Amino acid sequence: AEITMPRIAREYKECDQHEKAYQSQDAIFVARKRAIGNQRQKPMRYIRNVGLGIKTPDSAIEGTYVDKKCPFTGNVSIRGRILKGLVISTKMKNTIVIRRDYLHYITKYRRFEKRHKNISVHCSPAFK
Repeated sequence: AEITMPRIAREYKECDQHEKAYQSQDAIFVARKRAIGNQRQKPMRYIRNVGLGIKTPDSAIEGTYVDKKCPFTGNVSIRGRILKGLVISTKMKNTIVIRRDYLHYITKYRRFEKRHKNISVHCSPAFK
């Protein structure tokens, strides 16, 4: 069982073009000159480590998607609470609906009642 590390693209690979506007990562300059000699080249795909013990998916490193709201390849920082919930719907493009169940205390009866909230959440193409 060989473990292969995901490769970071050194040459430019055309990004997925599914929109009317041209899709490219903001941090990458597409039309750079070719390197002469053995100069160290920057990778042609912007990826980063988001921290908090979250590993960057291989699909984010090797993929060709462009998503400015992706925490691994875009310009979004993870901050605040990290919420957990059940996925209810994946019908929207790059958006999923999460259901969060919680208990609400009623002082008059000294009991809890079940409540829930549905939250629309961005889903990066790295998770598909």
